[in-house]
Formats: sequence, C-alpha cells, structure tokens
Amino acid sequence: MKFVLFDLISNHPNGVSGELLTSQERIQQAIDQAVFAESLGFDGYGVGERHGAPFLSSSPAILLTAIAAKTSKIRLLPTVSVLSILDPVRVAEDYATLDHLSGGRLEMMIGKGNDPRHYPLFGIKEEEQWASLAERYDLLKRLWTEDNVSWEGKYRPPLYNVTTEPRPFQKQIPIWHGSASSPISTELAAKNGEPIFSSNAFHPMGKYKELIDHYRERLEYYGYDSNKAIVGAGAGSLYLANTTEEAIKRFRPYYDIQMNSDAAKHNQSPFKNLEDHIQHGSALIGSVDLIIEKILNYHQAFGHKVQAIGVGGLSIEEQYEQLERFAEEVIPVLRREIPSTVWEEEQSTLI
Repeated sequence: MKFVLFDLISNHPNGVSGELLTSQERIQQAIDQAVFAESLGFDGYGVGERHGAPFLSSSPAILLTAIAAKTSKIRLLPTVSVLSILDPVRVAEDYATLDHLSGGRLEMMIGKGNDPRHYPLFGIKEEEQWASLAERYDLLKRLWTEDNVSWEGKYRPPLYNVTTEPRPFQKQIPIWHGSASSPISTELAAKNGEPIFSSNAFHPMGKYKELIDHYRERLEYYGYDSNKAIVGAGAGSLYLANTTEEAIKRFRPYYDIQMNSDAAKHNQSPFKNLEDHIQHGSALIGSVDLIIEKILNYHQAFGHKVQAIGVGGLSIEEQYEQLERFAEEVIPVLRREIPSTVWEEEQSTLI
C-alpha cells in the first residue's frame, strides 16, 4: 500500500488552545508538513481546492509548486482540482508547468468539488456541474496530448489550432477522478480507463463501496480489466494513542470544532457523535492495532492500493507526533500486508 498526506489547509482556532494562525503561518505549515512527510517516507502529498473560509487552498497548483521546490521524491496531487469551474487552458498550462518544476511528480486529480460556494464565483450553476466537468475534462486531455487543438463547447470560448505550452514533462500525466457521492464520477473514470480516489470521509463504508463496485463494473463494460483497477481512498481524521480511549479523549476537542464548521454542516454527517463516527465511519482514531485493522477492513471492501490520511486542525506538535507514529508503526505493517506497484517505474500507465 502507498500512503498520501492530504491537507485542505483549513484555518480555524485550535480546538484545545484557541490559537488562530495567520494565513501566512498556516500556508507555511502545509509546506513544512509536506517536507516532513517526504522525510518519513510518505509516497504523496495532496493539497485540496476550496474557495472560501476557513480554507486557504484556493490555488493548489501554486502551493504544490512551492512544495516541489523543497522536495525531491514525493508525488504531488491537487485533491481535487475543481475542474468543473476552471478554464482547461489555464489548468493545462499551470499543471504542465508544475510537472516540469517537480521533475514529473504530478498526479492530477479532478472533480466537481463538494463546496457549492464556488459555483457563483465562477459563473456556473450547480445543476451544470457534471456536464461542465465532463466537457472541461475532455478538453484538458486533448490539450495535454494533442497539438493544434480546435474545439467548441458550452463552457468557454472556442479554440482554433491551439497548442498549450509548456507541454507536459511526463509522457502522460496520470489523471485520477475524485469520487465522493455520485456514480457519474465513477462512470467518467471507467469510460476513460483511469483511476479513482474515493473521498471515504463523510459516510459509512457501504456508500463508497457501491461507487467503487460500480466503477469496476463499468471498467469491464468499456473493455478494461477491472482486476487492474487503481483505487485510492481517503479517511476521516487521524489520531493515534496507546489506547483507543486515550485517542478519543485527546481528539474530541478537535472533532467538535470540525463538526461545527460550515463545511461539515454542508456535508450533513450521518454520524451521531465521535464514537459513532469511529465505529461506523472511516475516522482513524484509536490504538495502532485498531487503525491497522480498520484500514485492512476497508481494503477488503474497496481493494484500494493508496491510502490517504489527514491531520489538519491539530497543533503542529501533534501533527508531527501523529505523522511520525503513523509512519513508524502503521505504514510498515500495511506495506507488507498490501503490496502496491502504484507510482513504480514499471507501471507507466494505470490501467
């Protein structure tokens, strides 16, 4: 199994101390965290895209470029690039530039996003999100793989004989499809034989398993081998302690802050409380043994080979403590139990 650290760069008062970082401090914290993750042996680092408080991640391409300058091995992912609202020409240019500056470490991840505030900002109606995403995705792929592109669609002006520059550094930039709620996203991924990344953060396992199963079924329909499917999965927050009781006690103030945020209210969590979230959701709160067992159980259901975690909201000291402990006590076990060739040289195409 491969491991990715994700950060939406939310900035709100610390659940224990009440401290609120400046925007500059919080952004620098994310860059430092990525450098630390690489030193611990994490395989990737992802920056989400949000357009509004408390998130500071409106420009993941820029943030990932800063991270690329201070790292050398770790894969870099926008998680997700909200392509449903963005100009594919600008996306093609920005991320091809990042691909060069990182030496070919870009893993593109696209999606519609799950925060409706961005639609009026960019002139898209929420009911248009899926059609907009599909159209812009098709254009982005053409811009990265073809020269002299002529194109006409609904969501941006026509193009005539356009070749975007720079061309990507990689022969083919991998594109992942972020999937959280709808089979429309898994359908788009399957149709193109590309991997999916299940958010796996807001609902019980069954909802996400249905989407992943649908993805594999549709891969077969489109002529791909579903046994070669590449699936990544996120998780709820991470908090390790010597006992699950201790982990719950220490994490509860952070959980309360998260669940009272506007973003959490929009997602309409089905979980009654933290204990319910741990028992019936993907939250990785507990002892080392419990967390290993939980990820293995999710792997049995999803068959995923890439696991994402997040430690946002914790104090910086606790973030580093959690990441170090996860790297030392959890990652080695899961790498032995679940072999993965994702991002290894012999796997230049995902499916």
